Amino acid sequence: MNPNLEMKLKEELEELKNNNLNRTIDDLRFISSTKAIDKDGKEFLVFGTNNYLGLTHQPDVINASKKASTYGTGSTGSRLTTGASFEARELEENLSKFKSTESTLIFNTGYMANLGIIYTLTKEDDIIFSDQLNHASIIDGTRISKAKVRVYKHKDTKDLENLIQTEIKELKEKNINSSNFFIVTDGVFSMDGDIAPLPELVEIANKYNCCLIIDDAHATGVIGKTGKGTVEYYKDKTGIDLTESVDLQIGTLSKALASEGGFVCGKKTYIDYLINKSRPFIFSTALSPSTIASANAALNLLKKNSNEYLTKLQNNTKLMRNLLKEGGLNVIDGETPIIPIIIGPADLTNKFSKELEKEGILVSAIRPPSVPKGESRLRLTVIATHTKEEITFTAKTIIKIWNDLKKKLEYENH
Repeated sequence: MNPNLEMKLKEELEELKNNNLNRTIDDLRFISSTKAIDKDGKEFLVFGTNNYLGLTHQPDVINASKKASTYGTGSTGSRLTTGASFEARELEENLSKFKSTESTLIFNTGYMANLGIIYTLTKEDDIIFSDQLNHASIIDGTRISKAKVRVYKHKDTKDLENLIQTEIKELKEKNINSSNFFIVTDGVFSMDGDIAPLPELVEIANKYNCCLIIDDAHATGVIGKTGKGTVEYYKDKTGIDLTESVDLQIGTLSKALASEGGFVCGKKTYIDYLINKSRPFIFSTALSPSTIASANAALNLLKKNSNEYLTKLQNNTKLMRNLLKEGGLNVIDGETPIIPIIIGPADLTNKFSKELEKEGILVSAIRPPSVPKGESRLRLTVIATHTKEEITFTAKTIIKIWNDLKKKLEYENH
C-alpha cells in the first residue's frame, strides 16, 4: 500500500477540477446514428461522433455482424495462433483494393496501429519528422521509439525541409550514414479538421529519401471522390496519383467504417515486417469475427454508394459551416465534417457544452491537453445521416447560447 502515491494522485485530480480540465465518463446508448439517450432516458441529438457516414445503424452492417457471431463471440487468440479468421483476411484484401496498395494489416485499434508501426520501423539512429498537431497516438509512437524526433510547425513544409537539412548536416559532421528519415502526418487533423499538404510532403520525401507515413483515420470515407482518403483527395485536385509515393497509409475501422480496429496499407515488404516484428500485433488477441464483418460490410457499402454518402456528408458539412459563420461563430475554415468552434478558456467551453446539453444537443468540449492552452473549443462533427432540420436546429441553438454567454460575460466584465 502506498498512501503517498494516492494522496499525490488526489491532489492532481483536484488541480484538474480547479482548472476545468477534469474528465468523467457519461454513459450513452445510441438509438440511431444521430440520437442517443442517457441513463435517465433523456434523448439527445449527437453532433460529436466520428461515425461520419452514419453506418453504425445501417441494416446491412448490423446483419453482417449478427451473421458472423455464429463463428463465436471472440477470436480465441492472436492472428499468429488461432485468431487468423477468414473474415480478417477478406477485410485486409478488400482494404488493399480500396486503397490500391499491395498489402494490408489489421490492428486492434488505430492507436495501437500508430504505436506498433512507428516504433517497430524506426531504429536508434533514425530520425522522425512529425507534424506539430499530429494525433496523440502518433506522438506516443514517436516517444517510445528509439529514434530522434523533430517536430515541424503545423503543415509548414519549409520548416520541415529546414529541419531535414539541419539533421543531414549534423549526421555528416558525425560521419553517420545509416540513418533513415521518416515523415509522419495526419491526413485530416482530428482537432482542426484541416488536410495535410500531401503533394509538398511527397516532394520532400522523394528529395531526401524519407519514408512517408500518413494517418488517414479521419480521411478514409470522408475525403476524396470515393472516400479513399488524402491520396484520392489530391488526385481529384491535381490529376496526379500519389499512392506509390506514400509508403504507408494508416486508418481506422472505428470512424467512417462503423466498427472497431485499425489498419495499415502499403507495400508487402513493410506489412510482412510488421507481422514479424510489431509487438502490439503479435501479442494481441485478434478482433472478433463480428467486429471484422461489420467493418467489411461498411466498406462494401462505401464502395457501392460512395457518391450518395459523400454528397450527403459534404452538403451537411457546408450547411452547418455556413449557418454557424452567418451567426458570427469563430469557425475554422475547412472542407471536412470536423468543425471546431474556438472558444478559448476551458471553463467557458465547458459551460457552453453544458448549456447545449440542457437543450438536448451533445457536442464535445475539447480542452488541454487535447488542444493547446487557450484554444479550448467545441469539436462539432456532422455526419451524412443528420437531417437538414437537425442541423438547422443545432446551429440556431449554438448561436443563441453563444450570444447569451457573450452578453453575460460583457455584463460581468462591465
